[in-house]
Amino acid sequence: MRDKAEAMVLASFAADSLALGVHWIYDVQQISSQYGRVETFLKPKEDSYHPTKDKGEFTHYGDQQMVLLESISARRGFDLNDFSERWQRFFRNYDGYVDGATKGTLRNFADGTGPQDAGSSSNDLAGASRIAPLVFCYRNNLDELMVAAREQTRMTHGDPLTIHSAEFFARVAWMILNSASPSEAIEEVTQNYYPDTIFAEWVQEGFASKDTESVPAIGRFGRTCHTPEAFPGVIHLIAKYEKDLKEALVQAVMAGGDNAARGMAVGMVLGAHLGLENFPEEWLTDMKKGEEIKSLLSQIA
Repeated sequence: MRDKAEAMVLASFAADSLALGVHWIYDVQQISSQYGRVETFLKPKEDSYHPTKDKGEFTHYGDQQMVLLESISARRGFDLNDFSERWQRFFRNYDGYVDGATKGTLRNFADGTGPQDAGSSSNDLAGASRIAPLVFCYRNNLDELMVAAREQTRMTHGDPLTIHSAEFFARVAWMILNSASPSEAIEEVTQNYYPDTIFAEWVQEGFASKDTESVPAIGRFGRTCHTPEAFPGVIHLIAKYEKDLKEALVQAVMAGGDNAARGMAVGMVLGAHLGLENFPEEWLTDMKKGEEIKSLLSQIA
């Protein structure tokens, strides 16, 4: 399980790095014409959302997942107070893009709100997509994983659907590490915990679209950050590319919009299932914090 769990985290980070150069470009024809098929890391252009970033670095999503990993490693588990303190220090002098969820949470912290209640009202899936380090840490303790997944997401994203999304994907990844296939895990989590809910509808929509091309399918769901649009697109990519992690992450990027949050969730789930056997070696060597991530994971293990 340890190797698959490590792959799960690395794949989630790599998905963010792969998306960095074309993050939040909603015109998929622009991505195709200006960048071609994006299957290597790119340095963002000056007019992008991430002009201060270099090839192989992370968006502000991956950066926050890195803060989470560092906190877990230092505390040998999830400590909400430690994570919140590190998170706030990280953004005091941050030279990257600061999104609405982060600004709202920082305002709440500045007003004296504690980490349990500081979360913005944002429903961006990114809050639920950065949980791979938690699944790695609590891969042998589902109950603690559920608590940690909810708390870390709620700290910045107070939207109930986004918090439930973190729990949903944490359960799925945990089941995969314990030998379920992604489709089996998604179906079982849906049936056992989310029957007759909007999540069941999103899962059904994602599964029903798996025989269609990914870029237009995700376009129909919506390319935005918002959980109601992003969630079924993640399910589509997992179901369609259950045996092909690389293609899943490439298609996540080529579908445009908030391809970073989408890719991080897909990378976590399929990385847990497939490991790094067919993972592009350059995605690991070109990821600037790749070795640091491996070191932190070893300290947790």
